[in-house]
Amino acid sequence: MASGRAQAPRAVPHVDVHRAGDRLKSRVSWLDSKHSFSFGQHYDPDNTHHGLLLVNNDDTVLAGTGFDTHPHKDMEIVTWVLGGSLVHQDSIGHSGIIYPGLAQRMSAGSGIMHSEKNDSWRLHGHRHTDPVHFIQMWVVPDQSGLTPGYEQLEIDDALLRGGLLPVATGMARYKDHSAIRINNKNAALHVARIQPGTSVHIPDAPFSHVFVARGAVDMEGVGILHEGDAVRLTDSGGQHLTSAEGAEVLVWEMHSRLGG
Repeated sequence: MASGRAQAPRAVPHVDVHRAGDRLKSRVSWLDSKHSFSFGQHYDPDNTHHGLLLVNNDDTVLAGTGFDTHPHKDMEIVTWVLGGSLVHQDSIGHSGIIYPGLAQRMSAGSGIMHSEKNDSWRLHGHRHTDPVHFIQMWVVPDQSGLTPGYEQLEIDDALLRGGLLPVATGMARYKDHSAIRINNKNAALHVARIQPGTSVHIPDAPFSHVFVARGAVDMEGVGILHEGDAVRLTDSGGQHLTSAEGAEVLVWEMHSRLGG
């Protein structure tokens, strides 16, 4: 007779594909915003988050316009610019231009005010007419009421080497490799600029979010994903992402979820 402790059954992996055209949208004269999750006036009780990721907004802002000063509290906000430039200014004294290849995060903590505008000529250079295209992502911090903070780092050279690069995380396993840190020990944002004909693999995690920021990829077991498409993975990972023409992908690796 067999003896020993019974093992808990392994969770069944789940793969949920969300196409770019199905995202919620906010459009005004100066802003084209596409929301992967409920945001602002767009609320769907069945689509509020995945794992620890609450917001994955795909924004395009016209030159000379942007988000006026507004408050945030108890949120880790990571901004990734794909094209153009975005000026960040906040109430704790940070002011700078965010551009492609620059990792940036703002920890709202106990409360912060900031603005985000496409008007870099106020700080440097000549007036331009280029829109700015960026992805903004929000995850909750481990603790509420933390001291607000800000961090940025140029990582363009590291991205050019290929591979999946840990960009923003509080996870111990990446503490010596991540570009910037967020106040969440169970979440990590990875970015890859996949060169034509090469591939990267998705880390194993209880929750993952794969977003195609630019180009197209072939995801093992799923098929072709185009710009703006996303895949939400539960108890999965290890799949390869391959691109024939080259692509840029954002991958969240998460080892817990909201409420558990």
